[in-house]
Amino acid sequence: MQLAAASFKVSRWDEEPYHEFDSGAKITQAKVTQNYQGAISGEGTVEYLMTYTSHGTASFVGMELVVGSVNEKSGSFVIQHKGVFENGKAKSEWSIVEGAGTGELSGLCGSGRYEVGHEEAEVECQFNFVDN
Repeated sequence: MQLAAASFKVSRWDEEPYHEFDSGAKITQAKVTQNYQGAISGEGTVEYLMTYTSHGTASFVGMELVVGSVNEKSGSFVIQHKGVFENGKAKSEWSIVEGAGTGELSGLCGSGRYEVGHEEAEVECQFNFVDN
């Protein structure tokens, strides 16, 4: 596996609740656009499902389509996210969905993580290419 670093900034965040509890907890869905720079370059569009607790924390899962390049190989790939929001920061552990890549990224596999407040997120990742 190759170790790599990238960063992203959120350029769009559209979030809507679809169930609210009397306790103040709620379940929401968010559509998010992120712009990547570094080893990963391009645009990601994410669909998150989130559960906010009455204590101000949240947990989330998401699927993200990234269109762009990884170390100058171009195409698209899908990231599966799982994370939490606590103490004002979102933290995600993610993996690349094997077999969902296109173009020069068709054999891409790997994993990564990030932590972000309201600024740019630094992404740590490791990846490899497998034969199809």
